[in-house]
Amino acid sequence: MQATADHTLERAWQVLESVPDPEIPVVSIRELGILRDVRRADDGQLEVVITPTYSGCPAMSQIAEDVAHALDAAQIAPHRIVTTLTPAWTTDWITAAAREKLRAYGIAPPTGNCGPVAQPGEQPITFMPKLPAPVCPRCGSKHTERLAQFGSTACKALYRCIDCREPFDYFKPY
Repeated sequence: MQATADHTLERAWQVLESVPDPEIPVVSIRELGILRDVRRADDGQLEVVITPTYSGCPAMSQIAEDVAHALDAAQIAPHRIVTTLTPAWTTDWITAAAREKLRAYGIAPPTGNCGPVAQPGEQPITFMPKLPAPVCPRCGSKHTERLAQFGSTACKALYRCIDCREPFDYFKPY
């Protein structure tokens, strides 16, 4: 029975690898770190754990629906989707491949890292240093300026390249 359970978990991971983020369709929810775990719950049911990029992310219901649809289409059932806020999502969870896909799509990927993840029960206070302006994903220039704290979504800021004059979103590090 365990081999079957492992095979189902492996299949679920493979199926969910292709579920795109609804706001940035060139990257998957796994590449962004939104897909946290696929496991067996105590009752034996398949459980998919997702974490929002921030607690008010409006795309979470769509992500949960897309996960359920992908599993149903692959005939992987029964299953349930669990959303967790701890540990809080961080841009450190974005894979290197996803960062390159973001850049190619015209979104400057986050720079730097956010440091260690808090352990359950801890509430560390961290201060983000002022990071240099992001590099333009279109021309590679380091001469960029922030136009707005929020871009097309709350997790991105709007920047403009001073050299090529093109606007672009910057995936804010947190």
